[in-house]
Amino acid sequence: MEADKVALEVGGQRVVNFTKYRIESDLFVADDAFDLTFENPGVTISEGQRCKLFVNDVLELNGIIDKIQDGYKKSGRFLSVSGRDLMGLLVDSHVVTGKTDQDIELRALAADLLKDVPYINRKNIVYGSGNKLRMVDADDCYEIKKCQREAGKSIFDVLKQHAMERGMLFFCMPDGTFVFGNPKASGSVEFSIVNHLTGKGNNVLESDRVRDISRRYSSVSVIGQQQGEDFLEPDEINTTGRATDAFFPFHKPFVTHLSQDCKDPDNYAALVMNQQRFQGLQLSYVLFGHSQAGKNYQTNAMCHVNDEVYGYNKKFLIYGRTFEMDEGNGQIATLKLSEPGVLPS
Repeated sequence: MEADKVALEVGGQRVVNFTKYRIESDLFVADDAFDLTFENPGVTISEGQRCKLFVNDVLELNGIIDKIQDGYKKSGRFLSVSGRDLMGLLVDSHVVTGKTDQDIELRALAADLLKDVPYINRKNIVYGSGNKLRMVDADDCYEIKKCQREAGKSIFDVLKQHAMERGMLFFCMPDGTFVFGNPKASGSVEFSIVNHLTGKGNNVLESDRVRDISRRYSSVSVIGQQQGEDFLEPDEINTTGRATDAFFPFHKPFVTHLSQDCKDPDNYAALVMNQQRFQGLQLSYVLFGHSQAGKNYQTNAMCHVNDEVYGYNKKFLIYGRTFEMDEGNGQIATLKLSEPGVLPS
């Protein structure tokens, strides 16, 4: 099987002579990360430089060099570089001045918070779910009646909080585009995992599964209060939302309070329920290589799993993907899977 090609582009240079690497991508982790090592590099790299990582000539990470370690040994000099994607800037950048906004749209809040963050194209913010992503425009209001920007809080946390209260996530695409939306809950299968008891046609090196009900509940109730409605009685402005988990084995209710106004409490309750369901199943597979049928393994993609050990013959969502290479294992991919439509906390 032909090896997958990995390349780092930085400062007009292209590096391919790695001795080991680890490239992570996860829809539910704020900042995707990478760690690359190569010997006798012959290139000059500085911390803070923009960089792009390509796998089989496909852009898989658009980010910044965070850390450099270099040295030498008998075989010669070595250089290790690590960094994160552009979302890492929003994780690191904090709100400097506290402020309370009244009746601000989510898109306007994002544009204001991002205005001083370098390297980010504020026009490339999209809204939607799965493949139905669109550029933000005047029709995408997502109004926030009262928004508290707390000094010292990261820009990412502020935007994530308000996205979640509207039933959405806030994440980054490989090319650096920021998305307010949700991963795929359905769609066509792009990859397959096979693990037959006979061993015939298998492509699994190893697997791990954890099933846990300790953080799951039979129902979720959301209690909140609409802001800016002083002319109404308290019992008129209380907002409630509810979701139930038909697959939970016994009665175990969960109640949460909203600290800010919530546009759709039922949608928020469903989001919390899906977060709890996500915690209930942790499933991962390790496969040879970084691609299948000429296509790199991707997050936010559907994968059919035919696993006779676990008893699966169904679709899962790939939400996490790690490409690794070292002298001992060669090139491998670790895929983290979840039930479609469930989300982490």
